[in-house]
Amino acid sequence: MPLFAKKRNRNQNVSLKHLGKKESKRKKTGIQILDKITRNESNIPFGSDFWNIYDFMYLDQNELPVLKVLEIEIPSSSKYSIESKSMKLFLNEYYKKSFKSEALIIKSIKEKFDAFIEHPVKIRFIKKFAKEPSSVDLNKYKLVSTKKRKLYKFSGFRSICPVTSQPDFACIFILCDESLNTAWLKKYLISFKEQGDFHEQCIESIYSKLHEKYKPMNLEICGRFQRRGGIDINPVRGNSKKKLFGNFRVFNQ
Repeated sequence: MPLFAKKRNRNQNVSLKHLGKKESKRKKTGIQILDKITRNESNIPFGSDFWNIYDFMYLDQNELPVLKVLEIEIPSSSKYSIESKSMKLFLNEYYKKSFKSEALIIKSIKEKFDAFIEHPVKIRFIKKFAKEPSSVDLNKYKLVSTKKRKLYKFSGFRSICPVTSQPDFACIFILCDESLNTAWLKKYLISFKEQGDFHEQCIESIYSKLHEKYKPMNLEICGRFQRRGGIDINPVRGNSKKKLFGNFRVFNQ
């Protein structure tokens, strides 16, 4: 058994309409396209999932196409989330819909998502991302332990989609008010490379493991995942209402 073996995500056996299946002519439209994912039970106080939709297209009031980046923030306190491929298919339908204003587009999507997951979400168009916070490169860090209240960045995080078995890649940011054993931390993060979990569950597992092992008063974990199919999902989990992490991007070094 691996050194850091984890319980498999109970959502892996969920019946999905789109993910991991060949596309066929779909009869369902609108909200019927969406797949609902039940979140695992969690004791983590606060968190959000930032979804960036890079290829969102709609028609303006003159029937001309407009291409923008859409940000959707789903609180981790919601009982349900939305499967990413079904969200992409749902949002793709907007390329042929005309709106008089951006506010009406956001209202249209928000009303449907709020009702579908039974929890309010935040939606907005963005022109630029927040600035990446200054951090210490954990991959090159040589000291035995991390320093308290310093932000560390681990590059090259890898996990496996539990449905398609395709790899996902990310940078993991860790802020903790306790010193963490550097060798142990690196080994633990690397141990996810063959694990089948969704992005959100990976970040929750990291948070829970560090909280259980070190019992910090303040802990925040952020995963900045690479996009797939024009969408990336970036979970943030912590025990403080004042989040350090906004919606920023990280590029491969």
